Amino acid sequence: MKREWRKQERELYLPKKDPIALFVPKMKFLVISGEGNPNGIDFSHCVEALYGASYTVRMSHKSESVPDGYYEYTVYPLEGVWDLKDPERGSADKENYKYDLMIRQPDFLTEDLAKSMLIKASEKKSNERIKSIRYMEIEEGSCVQLLHLGSYEEEPESFDKIKAFCSAAGIQRLSKVHREIYLTDPRKTAPDKNKTVLRVKVNRLPE
Repeated sequence: MKREWRKQERELYLPKKDPIALFVPKMKFLVISGEGNPNGIDFSHCVEALYGASYTVRMSHKSESVPDGYYEYTVYPLEGVWDLKDPERGSADKENYKYDLMIRQPDFLTEDLAKSMLIKASEKKSNERIKSIRYMEIEEGSCVQLLHLGSYEEEPESFDKIKAFCSAAGIQRLSKVHREIYLTDPRKTAPDKNKTVLRVKVNRLPE
């Protein structure tokens, strides 16, 4: 049976607009790091590199050597973990951003297999950023998340909801770093229709 994250992992990827607490287990990712304005060309190259590598893994069953444990699945959405280069400069200056972009990978992907897939992807795509991609296993642990509907500039309103939820539950956000999961393509979607999962780490789950 084809594994589809929209159907089988709804808690992780399709939350409601009200905050929820959840434990996010260890998962496998291909990750690329960058900094600066997300409207810049390097950000676009990073996204293209990640998708190129992820689809190389997805289509690996058509190679001469099918990976052990391969199963059919839908490629996961793009995610970004966002921070600031200089906290004192704040988030209004988009050149102050630094980020880790990533796409979750299937369970059968190993570190060695990832290395070979990245080599194949770099041979097919003329994108130097593919060489910057690395394989990582990440466990976020205790988190609070919600679905943000609207433009990225309106995200502070959703973070206020998360702050109020944490305060009421007696839990604390661990840092200003946050994760975004992009359920819609901003190139094809009106800003007020964008759907983005916003997720932050907290010190513990509510009792």
